[in-house]
Amino acid sequence: MKKTIVAWITVAVAGSALMAVAQTAAPQAQTPPGPNPNSQYRLGPDSMPQEGVPKGEIRGPYTLPSKVYPGTQHTYWVYVPAQYDPAAPASLMVFQDGQAFKDENGDLRAQNVMDNLIYRREIPVMIGVFINPGRRPDQVEPSPQTGWGDGTTNRGIEYNTPDDKYARVITEELMPELYKEYSISKDPEQHGIGGSSSGAIAAFAVAWERPNDFRKVLSSVGSFVNLQGGFVYPERVLASEKKPIRVFLCDGRNDNRGLRGGVYDEKRDWFFQNVRLMKALTQKGYDVNYSWSMNLHGQKFSGMILPEMMRWLWRDGPVSTDPNDMTERSFRQPTKRPAEAPQKQ
Repeated sequence: MKKTIVAWITVAVAGSALMAVAQTAAPQAQTPPGPNPNSQYRLGPDSMPQEGVPKGEIRGPYTLPSKVYPGTQHTYWVYVPAQYDPAAPASLMVFQDGQAFKDENGDLRAQNVMDNLIYRREIPVMIGVFINPGRRPDQVEPSPQTGWGDGTTNRGIEYNTPDDKYARVITEELMPELYKEYSISKDPEQHGIGGSSSGAIAAFAVAWERPNDFRKVLSSVGSFVNLQGGFVYPERVLASEKKPIRVFLCDGRNDNRGLRGGVYDEKRDWFFQNVRLMKALTQKGYDVNYSWSMNLHGQKFSGMILPEMMRWLWRDGPVSTDPNDMTERSFRQPTKRPAEAPQKQ
């Protein structure tokens, strides 16, 4: 299928070795002179509540004790679209750093994106999960007011370490709870996972380690760098058999560029490492799309294109071309369904 997202360009990389990304001299400043690199990015209508579009419900917060990381717990919320029908198993999208993705005044506003795209049949009916990094009960819950939890929760270890432990949290601890409460498809093609910064490398790791559970990855300014060794994924991609996962990467030329104490370290260069991962995935024949812009580290750019990222990841849902199919030709309306059992507290 032709890729038409914004101005993204598919790059074919020939040869058996990963092509090196061209490097320049060590930068002398973190940002170039001129306008703020984030000044061009604004949320569009797909990220805003729209008149006439049914709003989904965000349930929670719920607490999930962890055996994978003993002594910690994860807080999560569940987005249930207005069109959810237990008789028709829904797709699933899990967002790391859930507090940021569901923030009504934030840069991402994923619940609005899902409301609008589900209504217009641009993505399937899906349950959304917003899960925070693990923390001890005595640690402050990440939130728009308290921050993302760096240095005050288990975020740095869980998200940035390139192993299967966080994948176990999602597949062995979270998923059974979701299946108990909601009618969700068991087909891994109907399971997506995403995140930003350290949450993005965590999302990639879940799909990489458990492709039989998750096959769609949304990555915003992914921390594929040497925080806990996450720069290793391009080599792992090239050394492994191709996995059945689809990946969308976005980053900016003014992300953190590896300058520490006046010394450049490519293993701490976010943009360099994101491009390197894209090249490895492309060389190996993965279904990969990407967008490089001018943004700083953060969600300004990815928030603007989140609707397009979601459309691309979920582009191959079933569609009817029958001109007499008035259901297919109509907006998705709320499902009339019998009263559900009381939700867990």
